[in-house]
Amino acid sequence: MSAGERIDPMGIALAAAQAAAERGEVPVGAVIMRQGAVLAVAGNRTLDDRDPTAHAEILAIRAAAAAIGSERLLDCDLYVTLEPCAMCAGAISFARIRRLYFAASDEKGGAVENGPRFFAQPTCHHAPEVYGGIRASEGASLLTDFFKQRR
Repeated sequence: MSAGERIDPMGIALAAAQAAAERGEVPVGAVIMRQGAVLAVAGNRTLDDRDPTAHAEILAIRAAAAAIGSERLLDCDLYVTLEPCAMCAGAISFARIRRLYFAASDEKGGAVENGPRFFAQPTCHHAPEVYGGIRASEGASLLTDFFKQRR
């Protein structure tokens, strides 16, 4: 990348989601940024790792925390291709992510704008700023195409 060229975090997350799909995983990708730099990139690995918690967001949070040497990801922003589930929303809150950007909404499993609306609950200790619908059609298309091929 040349000087002055801007990083496209959601584009990186979409590429991680595509890579996950190519491995047979549900195509969700996540990127964590801090001060304009990419700290972590991950795609779903629940099948590869045989781990139901190996969602892209959780893997990215783990990698970013290791990279900075802290469980608190202060001043970090998370970009993810699908609205986080309740498990991931909890991890985002505990990690103290500053901003959450997501692509496609998830009416069935989402927990940010849908379902339990985790960050709006009085028991939520930290709620990030949330921006949904960023390149939503691209995130949704990855999922739709993936599940069409499997049916």
